[in-house]
Amino acid sequence: MKTDIIRGETPLFFMQQEYWTVYTPDGRKYADCGWERDAARLCQMVPGRTYRKTKYLHDQVIDVTATTDKQLPGQQGLPPAKIRVGGQELEIQQKLPESELEEFTV
Repeated sequence: MKTDIIRGETPLFFMQQEYWTVYTPDGRKYADCGWERDAARLCQMVPGRTYRKTKYLHDQVIDVTATTDKQLPGQQGLPPAKIRVGGQELEIQQKLPESELEEFTV
């Protein structure tokens, strides 16, 4: 099975199209299992539990993309931040100044 993954082939267990649902004795859903053996083990633990095979419903895929029209005015972005230092209002620095330190190489 490892060689299938290395070669780029998809092993069958990755394309699983069914699962098993375990129910309590009073009919409530207890768990969903990917393997039938796990569902059977859960049923062995408590007398009266049952399990049933369920298949995935594969339907068409709908591609959804976000649009930006009809936005509220407040969604256009925040105003630039300001800092108060000693009662003076300063603009936030957008770019760091160049360093005057010498490069260090080992």
